[in-house]
Amino acid sequence: QVQLVESGGGLVQDGGSLRLSCLVPGILFSSDRMGWYRQAPGKARELVATITIGGIVTYADSVKGRFTISRDGANKSMYLQMDSVKPEDTAVYYCNLNRDSTNYWGQGTQVTVSS
Repeated sequence: QVQLVESGGGLVQDGGSLRLSCLVPGILFSSDRMGWYRQAPGKARELVATITIGGIVTYADSVKGRFTISRDGANKSMYLQMDSVKPEDTAVYYCNLNRDSTNYWGQGTQVTVSS
């Protein structure tokens, strides 16, 4: 079992910035894929961004050019830098680790963008 811990959520104004962090304990494997998902009220959970151990990143079209995913192996952490946020970015954000087709999730952190 892998326990992921997110932090960094909160209230931010339209056009502002916020950085989310996720602690990913234990050893990482070359096939691991990490990412951020979000779930707004009344909507399904959706992919925001992913990153491989090798550093290959992907983004949802809705956040391209505004959000940046990164990881720091030394600190066993993954980050989501959110810039130029919009009210539609309001959601609970979840850290994800996909290992051998098994998904591990953090507890989620609320991000609220005020207009």
